[in-house]
Amino acid sequence: MSRIEIEAQKLLQQRRDSLWRPPVAAPLSPSPSWNDWESAPEPPSEERRRELEAIDAALRRIADGSYGTCLACGGPLGLQRIRAIPEAKYCLSCSGLHDLPG
Repeated sequence: MSRIEIEAQKLLQQRRDSLWRPPVAAPLSPSPSWNDWESAPEPPSEERRRELEAIDAALRRIADGSYGTCLACGGPLGLQRIRAIPEAKYCLSCSGLHDLPG
């Protein structure tokens, strides 16, 4: 694994962990049978789920050795793009052709 892949993997894992970080625990209920449904954590938003999916896909590409290669044209993503958007799937030229972020 290259230095760039190691750096990207570390950044991606940190972002993934921060997105999965559980909310602060609610205070204990006044009685064992009482549930405060309003204080229950909300399910992750669609945006958060998409970001987690993109991060997981990038981590899989690192593991299988295809990280840093554009999924559309097969060319390199470029060091600046990888550092700015570690989960990027497309090079700068191809990213405008796809309506998906990254």
